[in-house]
Amino acid sequence: MFTSQTSFQDSIDGDEKDADLDNEEILGYSLKPQHLNCYYSLYFYQSSSLSLVDASLPAEAEPELRSYISRRLSKGALLGGMGNIATVELSVPEQAVGCYCCLLEWDRPAEQAGEEEGGGADYVVCFLGGSEKGLNLFRLELDKYVQGLQSCLSPEMSTRELESEVRPYLSRWYEESVMHIHRVVQLVQDDIRLLLHAALSHTHVEVTGADERTQMDIARFLKAASLQGLVQEESTAASLCKAISEEARRDLLIDCSRPQPTFSHAATNRFCEDWIPAFRNAAERGNPFLLRQILENFKLKAIQDMNHLKRLIRQAEASHYALFRCCVFLRSCGNGDVLLQNARAEHSEMPEAGGVVRALEEFLHEQGLAGPQ
Repeated sequence: MFTSQTSFQDSIDGDEKDADLDNEEILGYSLKPQHLNCYYSLYFYQSSSLSLVDASLPAEAEPELRSYISRRLSKGALLGGMGNIATVELSVPEQAVGCYCCLLEWDRPAEQAGEEEGGGADYVVCFLGGSEKGLNLFRLELDKYVQGLQSCLSPEMSTRELESEVRPYLSRWYEESVMHIHRVVQLVQDDIRLLLHAALSHTHVEVTGADERTQMDIARFLKAASLQGLVQEESTAASLCKAISEEARRDLLIDCSRPQPTFSHAATNRFCEDWIPAFRNAAERGNPFLLRQILENFKLKAIQDMNHLKRLIRQAEASHYALFRCCVFLRSCGNGDVLLQNARAEHSEMPEAGGVVRALEEFLHEQGLAGPQ
């Protein structure tokens, strides 16, 4: 549970020590982010030796990267299927760049695996660009993207397979694993508030009139913005889904058949609207790392508010003044509808806390704040 409280502006700006959103070291961007260089490298790994399969790195930089990876492997720092992110210094224009490395073990037959105890035949995939801290924001996406290569890689891979399947896939790592949030913000613009609210309130979203990539981008944005798995136990999540179903909440419909998408059955609140300028400014700068950091700060602030309300509800079970503080907080935070929805699900089987939540709902209803604001 997060126990510290931050102001809204602090949440947008980030902590000066750990999340300075304008710090080039963190973001890996110059003043002209469109000039960011991205690289990849693929190695065949067998019997403790590395051999180059393909790379987009400058010729002088590739041996430096290979030496670095060999050292990491000798220390057991690369585990199968788990990406490792660090800063490397290479003969590239940026000199120091973020480097994602992953050891991929190809699926070999069981009898063959037994024969290769002395050293299997695997691959090492590397993606380079931006900074270590920037790539860390997209670790899950990079892990998933690398796994998409597993079925294509084998010691018998032909030159044709490399050129037609593997190389194009490696070349798209940045566009597919990092840029999806930027594309969504550019697509919906100020309506990003509607997607943020849908993610927080667990509203199902249906997209029509869009190509497969756009549908996938929106789905991944919603997953990245969701708090599911961060603040709720499995039983609470089930209660929340049941509560939403009983409310007969309608799906959010997005029609992308026109240049500017249209939304039906949309809801938002002041909390989500307050984040529009931060997302818009980052999108204008073309900085996907900054956008992801802002999204993480958005989630952090929402979690902090949820935890703060939990503490107030516990106190309100025995104190009318704490109940009053709950009312004031819900009225001022701009996210009262989402917070109460989660609180109702979490305290559904707790009579005293449930009574506090019902009292809060009645109060907000009287104030005209019970629904999305």
